[in-house]
Amino acid sequence: MKRARLLLLPLLLLGGCATSGPDRAGGEIPAGADVTTKTMANGDQIDEYRVNGQLEMVRVTPTRGAPYFLYDRDHDGHTDAEKDKVNKVYWKLYSW
Repeated sequence: MKRARLLLLPLLLLGGCATSGPDRAGGEIPAGADVTTKTMANGDQIDEYRVNGQLEMVRVTPTRGAPYFLYDRDHDGHTDAEKDKVNKVYWKLYSW
């Protein structure tokens, strides 16, 4: 019985990955986006993605560490973290 549980666990995890759809939290680049890249004094790289002049997404790639993403979901020119005073950072945990 214990062996059956161990074999079933990976199948359930893979099934969950296969059924979850894309949700922009993984850093998908918007279609037709213009990219502006800035390098900060500390070496961090900031990529702004704009579609028709409207800010869609910001990707921050630190000198050390994994990149993270900020979004402007209501297209007012400010990332969601700036308005809500809550740092909503999206990390890309895995990709295919």
